[in-house]
Amino acid sequence: MDLISWLFDAQLVIGDQHILWREIIGNVFGLICALGGMRRKVWAWPVGIVGNLLLLTVFLGTVFNTPSSVNLLGQAGRQVMFIVVSVYGWVRWRQSKADNGTSVQPDWATGRQRVFIVVALVGGTALLTPVFRALESYEPVWADAWIFVGSLLATYGMARGWVEFWLIWVAVDAVGVPLLIDAGFYASAFMYLFYGAFTLIGFFVWARVRRAQGVPEPEAVAAA
Repeated sequence: MDLISWLFDAQLVIGDQHILWREIIGNVFGLICALGGMRRKVWAWPVGIVGNLLLLTVFLGTVFNTPSSVNLLGQAGRQVMFIVVSVYGWVRWRQSKADNGTSVQPDWATGRQRVFIVVALVGGTALLTPVFRALESYEPVWADAWIFVGSLLATYGMARGWVEFWLIWVAVDAVGVPLLIDAGFYASAFMYLFYGAFTLIGFFVWARVRRAQGVPEPEAVAAA
């Protein structure tokens, strides 16, 4: 039991900053999940779930007595959401798994689906902001809500195989980095910054795979 407690509370100390190893390891699992997702490997989903469980304990600061006694409810809630949607993605990708170990085939979202993404991101943020504020989430609360809704849409888009899901992550990271720095979650902020560059690479990789199959984007089809 003492060993479990030690592992749970272990910290990396850099100057006057204390960073939980749970936060670092959770984000490493998230990065491995993203790498697996870019390669369309089914194992990406269970790896991501492990990272989500670790980060859930980090972002509920007052519940788990972390060095930063701050609750980022959007960040914590999205870990729960990740687990639920990841189970869906795991099942979906396993059903379409090919002999070479890859699964879902990248596909462009339709024009209607792209409109849905934008409306859901903006509308969902507006709806959840007062909810998170009432629950005393960290300010600015709209940023926490944006991250939650964007993460939900990106994870769902990944499960569906939409190439555009990578760009949703870019929008999430752009808001997430300054929020996490301000809240004192430096390891997560660094990983978000790294993810921002990585997700752009993932978008071009998936887009290249789709174009190699001779399928243009929806707009190109309409213009032909």
